[in-house]
Amino acid sequence: MRTTKVVRQDSVAAALPLRWAVPAAAVAGVLLLLAFPPYGVWPLAPVGVALLAAATHRRRLRGGAGLGFLTGVALFAPMLEWTNLHTGYLPWVLLSLLQAGYLALLGAATAWVSPLVDRWRWAWAPVTALLWVGQEALRDRTPFGGFPWGRLAFAQDTSPLLRWAWLGGAPLVTFAVALTGGLLVAVAWRRRPGRDRREWAPVAVLVAVALAVAGAALLLPVGAAGAGRTVTVAVVQGNVPRLGLDFNAQRQAVLDNHADATLKLAEQVRAGQRPQPDLVVWPENSSDIDPLRNASAGQRIAQAADAVGAPILVGAVLLGPGEKQVRNAGILWRPGSGPDLAQLYTKRHPVPFAEYVPLRKIARMVSEQVDLVRNDFVPGATPGVVRSGPAVLGDVICFEVAYDGLVRDTVDGGAQLLVVQTNNATFDVAEARQQLAMVRLRAVEHGRTALMASTVGVSGFATPDGRVSGETGFNTRAVVVRQVTLADGWTPATRAGVWPEVVLAGLAVAALLVAAGLRRVARRDAGG
Repeated sequence: MRTTKVVRQDSVAAALPLRWAVPAAAVAGVLLLLAFPPYGVWPLAPVGVALLAAATHRRRLRGGAGLGFLTGVALFAPMLEWTNLHTGYLPWVLLSLLQAGYLALLGAATAWVSPLVDRWRWAWAPVTALLWVGQEALRDRTPFGGFPWGRLAFAQDTSPLLRWAWLGGAPLVTFAVALTGGLLVAVAWRRRPGRDRREWAPVAVLVAVALAVAGAALLLPVGAAGAGRTVTVAVVQGNVPRLGLDFNAQRQAVLDNHADATLKLAEQVRAGQRPQPDLVVWPENSSDIDPLRNASAGQRIAQAADAVGAPILVGAVLLGPGEKQVRNAGILWRPGSGPDLAQLYTKRHPVPFAEYVPLRKIARMVSEQVDLVRNDFVPGATPGVVRSGPAVLGDVICFEVAYDGLVRDTVDGGAQLLVVQTNNATFDVAEARQQLAMVRLRAVEHGRTALMASTVGVSGFATPDGRVSGETGFNTRAVVVRQVTLADGWTPATRAGVWPEVVLAGLAVAALLVAAGLRRVARRDAGG
């Protein structure tokens, strides 16, 4: 009798009818999509979380998984559409389905914990948040090193919740977003309060907590961690002759574009129209001709460095070390002396099936397009700590900005300024803006200015409080010069490292185990 009474107070004993659950799951994916750049309606992210939680509550595992998969397809298929612009539909479809599979696991897990939520209704919000963090922790690492695109945290670049990154990095931001969504579903699931004011008290408490999650973020003292001296940095976006995979068929033209833009900057400096930069950053693939082996390419870069009178961090493709092997690298080119081989960073996380092909023979059975990747990129072994002279740089290349540990390792190694070298010529402006949102989060997370240098855009600077300046357009040439403040201190997120994610993911596992215990007790009672 007591159990029946509790269920009636919460209005519904059964799961949401399927005719409502299916549309709710689909809409959840669409709302999550709209929270990300280029749309950027960040308040829709908690609403999407709430809809998925409601759709999967009290369902069987198979039903929860199906609804989660539907949400994942609605989110990832349009979000990752830029992967099919120049490589065909198959990579896009496979990647979208793979990512949707993780939301299927989330849907099944959400259904599994329903007995826990029904017994302790206050737990709905934190359990929802924990499961989201656990799902992202798994998706960020598997398979082949994972693919963190589409994390809830990366949809909050203009939200107050972004500030939670200062305290606990991207996992804590995701937790805050999903916690807010859990609070929303806990409010919506309750029976509509009547005239008795006491019936409104639980609703008021849940709403107050949701507002407090955002309000508390505004109290966090984000900003430069141990601010030091200032340096002037120039980002060169040289552009490419045409977008698409064949951009590197015109490798000399791409190199010339970046060299010419730097030479023009040098002229402007001499004319007093621009400040003298202490450092110049070129993007990934700005020299796909190995400048260490090709004298002409090396001379072109040296000409630019000598003219501007500052070291250039060049994004280059270097041959070797083995046959049919190459490296995606950032190499420091000093004026007067040329390449500084002691300050060379090799990308640690090449993109599977784009920069290298794992299980090539098996992959070829699925699609012969894998052979478009003729040479496998070899991963580097050390963090991207580049000591340029004016500043210690924390360099990551392209998608590496999405991986917490790769960025954190550079700060642990002494980086004062975060640098993201990227090439968006094979994608579109939506992908570029999604990447810039990650750069903003990293700036807040580590209390350092972060910059993004792209071949075609979007390039720009992000301050330690998450603001963007000098943002460029897409598919255009641009040079942005900014004075930035270096930082030597550590934020709480930097100090905590991976532990916030470990703790939250561990609690997610604990919630699943508690739910398993409740289910076992229920089966025993039913059979007794």
